Amino acid sequence: MRHPVVMGNWKLNGSKEMVSGLIKGLDAALNGVEGVDVAIAPPVMYLDLAEQLLSKANSKIILGSQNVDLHNNGAFTGDISPAMLKEFGASHIIIGHSERREYHNESDEFVAQKFAFLKENGLTPVLCIGESEAQNEAGETVAVCARQLDAVINTQGVDALNGAIIAYEPIWAIGTGKAATADDAQRIHAAIRAHIAEKSEEVAKNVVIQYGGSVKPENAAAYFAQPDIDGALVGGAALDAESFAAIAKAAAEAKN
Repeated sequence: MRHPVVMGNWKLNGSKEMVSGLIKGLDAALNGVEGVDVAIAPPVMYLDLAEQLLSKANSKIILGSQNVDLHNNGAFTGDISPAMLKEFGASHIIIGHSERREYHNESDEFVAQKFAFLKENGLTPVLCIGESEAQNEAGETVAVCARQLDAVINTQGVDALNGAIIAYEPIWAIGTGKAATADDAQRIHAAIRAHIAEKSEEVAKNVVIQYGGSVKPENAAAYFAQPDIDGALVGGAALDAESFAAIAKAAAEAKN
């Protein structure tokens, strides 16, 4: 049975003071909350501090990261390896985010290689997929998501999705204040699951598919009430302990 996952992508935000305050506040706000996995992905600079804080509090919060390289060592200036991420306790690694695809020219094939390397190293890929506003208006949403998924499926097999997380994030809804309606998001999530089911109904039934794109405490419950939405990848609202905890609690309540 699928288990909802709510993950906070902190993006390029943070300071030592902010990391400490946010983790302590979030851990306190989530005390006693069951039925949802909660993860955070701070900038890599703060993984050590985050790991220490979570360990000291004996927290259930999962530590993640925002990116990974295709190598575990070597002459690759500025990159971060899976081995390094594991050493600092990070297990859930975001790949394929639209900002990486756009600003760093990461192709579907390159993202698929990262997916395979994370699996090889025993880490959990959080694979972001989603369409631009122009693609949405052209009715290409499902085709775009299928193409991005097929980069993994066609090279690694559908079973590679076992244990991974898919995050459907319409690009036009990320950080814009716009958001897909719960019904629209459900329609796309169902289509994504159906596409996977063409290869394996078992994998499709069990894979976690998050929604991302201006998720807030005010709209979270409507998303989580949908049968094919298994939590959220949260941006701006993840930078506030109270707001992020409210989203996580909404997921726990909806799925229990």
